[in-house]
Amino acid sequence: MHANQSETPLTTGKDTAEPRDGGARAWCTVLGGWLALFATFGYGSSYGVYQDLYTRAGTSSTSNISWIGSVNLFIFIGMGLPAGTLVDKGYFRHVILVGSFIYIFSLFALSFVHLDRYYQIFLSQGIGMGLGSGLIYLPSMVVQTHHWGAGRATAMGVVITGSSVGGIVYPIMLNHLFNGPVGFAWGVRASAFLNLGLLIMANLLMSPRLPPDHNQLEKPKPKVQQILRDVPFILAVIGGIVLVTLGLFFPYFYLQLYTILHGISPNFAFYTLTIQNGASIFGRIIPNILANKVGLLNTLTFMCFGSAVLAFSLFGVTDIGGVTIFAILYGFFSGAVLSLFSPAIASFASDVSEIGVRLGLTFFVASIAYLIGPPISGALLTNQYHWSRAIIFNGTIMLASLPFLLVSRFMQARRKMTPRV
Repeated sequence: MHANQSETPLTTGKDTAEPRDGGARAWCTVLGGWLALFATFGYGSSYGVYQDLYTRAGTSSTSNISWIGSVNLFIFIGMGLPAGTLVDKGYFRHVILVGSFIYIFSLFALSFVHLDRYYQIFLSQGIGMGLGSGLIYLPSMVVQTHHWGAGRATAMGVVITGSSVGGIVYPIMLNHLFNGPVGFAWGVRASAFLNLGLLIMANLLMSPRLPPDHNQLEKPKPKVQQILRDVPFILAVIGGIVLVTLGLFFPYFYLQLYTILHGISPNFAFYTLTIQNGASIFGRIIPNILANKVGLLNTLTFMCFGSAVLAFSLFGVTDIGGVTIFAILYGFFSGAVLSLFSPAIASFASDVSEIGVRLGLTFFVASIAYLIGPPISGALLTNQYHWSRAIIFNGTIMLASLPFLLVSRFMQARRKMTPRV
């Protein structure tokens, strides 16, 4: 039987209740998801520290170095398809545990690389950590839908704030460790030990609603062909995900380097990512609460527009005050976009059993944008740092997403017979 997302039972059989919006297991799963995203997405949000370090250490060109972070993002997001499918089949705990092992192993491996050996960094940070974190991220989001109905967007928004808080802690931690007496190797190891503890707790706290064997036998199988023919869904994926994410991560990769190369004190530049990620906490909570009232697609479209406008505002950012204001506003709007992606895509599902596949398909397609976006920016910058080229590209590509999002929004509103979509 199909129903609206917030009204769909998770399965038939012994546990036919709708998502319950609360309870000890639900809140433990939220906390576990928060810790998982703190250790993975939050750490990845701090890649700008590594971009700056590798660039100034002469590891390779700016564009080549950005490939490390973009490949990490590509695998991180692209693993959503197999990970989401496995979660739908009842293998949540297996996926999370394997992902945690790969992630921590790769992070420790990164601490042993030589900064002049590009391939070592690429293999450990780009591929290994991307694979491990990709197996953790989407399952940590999907499992929240097992426990929440009407409050799903808010719960998922709270979970994804873990990445924002991690994005505050790790840039400060890594910058002080790398530029202090500890150095790169033991600085990376210190962060690896911290992430090990966080992921152990996350594995213990999170739980699916039903045991794997019961969940697999009872729930309906999602119809992939029907999902691929869902035009509003496809338009939202193309516009809201692919085009936006092509340009969204430019400041996350380059703001610290941009600040230093514009003559602003490195002591302040080290905190730019922290300010940006700190502001994104509010962006990942407030718009999600608003979305419960005015609609997920409505809110997502506005936040994408705001992010595009702010990207162009970098033309006027040349001092500490300007960088601070930009980091706060961009952190808020881009954080909202990232936190709204998952619940917005989930809102197209006619049954909870479809959510894992829809999110997996979306993230797999979006991973291409994550892969090529930052290197395109790096290639446009060149070694002479032509910032205007990269700014125009990223702002324009995000603006191009708006027609797709608006058409998707109107089609979905007609389908659900409400403007609050």
